Amino acid sequence: MKINKNIWILIGLFTILSSCRKEDEASSGTVNDFVWKGLNSWYYWQPNVPNLADGIANTNQYSSIVSGKQPDQLFYSLLYNYNTQPKVDRFSWIVSDVNALLASFNGVSKNTGMDFSLYYKDSGQVNVVGIVNYVVPNSPAATAGIKRGDVITKVNGAALNTSNYTQLLNDQFSFTLADTVSQTSSGITTSDGANYTLTAVVLEENPVAFYKKFQQNGKNIGYLVYNGFKSNYNDELNAAFGTMQADGITQLILDLRYNGGGSVESALALGQMITGQFTGQPYVKMEFNAKHSQYNTTDNLSTTVKTYSFSNGQTTQTGTQNANSLNLSKIYVLTSSGTASASELTIIGLRAYIDVVTVGSETYGKFVGSNTIFDSPKNDYLSYENRNKAHNWAMQPITFAYFNGKKDPNPTAGIVPNHTISSYSYFGSLKEFGNTSDPALAQALNLASAKFANGFGESPFKKANGFVGSKRTLTDFGTDIYIQDMKRFSR
Repeated sequence: MKINKNIWILIGLFTILSSCRKEDEASSGTVNDFVWKGLNSWYYWQPNVPNLADGIANTNQYSSIVSGKQPDQLFYSLLYNYNTQPKVDRFSWIVSDVNALLASFNGVSKNTGMDFSLYYKDSGQVNVVGIVNYVVPNSPAATAGIKRGDVITKVNGAALNTSNYTQLLNDQFSFTLADTVSQTSSGITTSDGANYTLTAVVLEENPVAFYKKFQQNGKNIGYLVYNGFKSNYNDELNAAFGTMQADGITQLILDLRYNGGGSVESALALGQMITGQFTGQPYVKMEFNAKHSQYNTTDNLSTTVKTYSFSNGQTTQTGTQNANSLNLSKIYVLTSSGTASASELTIIGLRAYIDVVTVGSETYGKFVGSNTIFDSPKNDYLSYENRNKAHNWAMQPITFAYFNGKKDPNPTAGIVPNHTISSYSYFGSLKEFGNTSDPALAQALNLASAKFANGFGESPFKKANGFVGSKRTLTDFGTDIYIQDMKRFSR
């Protein structure tokens, strides 16, 4: 569903205004008071953080905690084990532009349109190499001719390494693509090719990225690439499943390798579209902290899909559609180390009822979620309309843990794949979506068609995974699972 073009103007306007007021807001103490009190109320790990203890707000200790800090500095200082190794909370964030935050949840962000993943180039774990996962149509990257599978060797004139790779997230940067790529037992070897410069623009991305029907061994196999659980695209997702119904799809390969997560509501809808024979059964259970236990809930699979639109800074429900369900009892899911949150919910949620075969790499490992916290204490910090409009800060802290409908124990880390594909095997083999040179797709197709499926994804470089990060795991907005509409909890 397309987004109101006025949001493009709003994003730019609010970004300018918020940046001009940031220092004044911090010195006033208003924002810091919001940060502390909002976290004290909603933060999932609030009981574990001494500086968020109840009663501190009325003591001299409170002033020493909140004074003299920028809002973001205060926020991150209050997170549970944020600076420890391993981190407990590596997921919460705060923003100075609430409208840009809400826009990002609906597929609108300032972006070059080049999605990528980064890996160690060799066993030294200093040199880095990137691979383009996909390119958003009509984006700056698409205009420049960047293609899925291109390999990134340099950024701003310097060889990629652990000190400079984040420059690929800048609004403007130059980079070099490899001319040749080869794999050896020592790592990835490249020679430099052409140089490019990209400048980010406000971009709208449809997460329902690609669909293709394969016919193998007498079976109709669908391949769907889904890159984000964006509720305002629920209708496009449902339409894709309608196409699969018409195509007689009996086997489905769901590509979630580049999907960092998103809306719980969209995950619930996707579960119904894949199945259909478990209507009314619990799919996801959410548990909040003790102060908000009234929000603890179980979402059941439903025959209807909620549709949404995004305008004037808010996501609103526009109606419902009947879910186009495939009634599958088995599904193949492609995963990567950037497969996170709502994507992981999809895997564990479906596994409560059907056989889910995963192909790829271990997933990110995020089994907690969030909702947006606004500076609206009289509305339990949930109201965008009634927020303090003297500033534009908002928080996206972890507020709940989630489980599948049977409340099976979550993995202690990521979801380990049933069939491992070496991440390094993608270098030199990735083409456009649907090309069977893709090792993970080839493996899944052979599994789905009951052909012999072994030996795919081998690489002479034996470094385990070697994942450094992806555009989504390196971006605050990139790996969240969130509740789109907290108003549905109103009682």
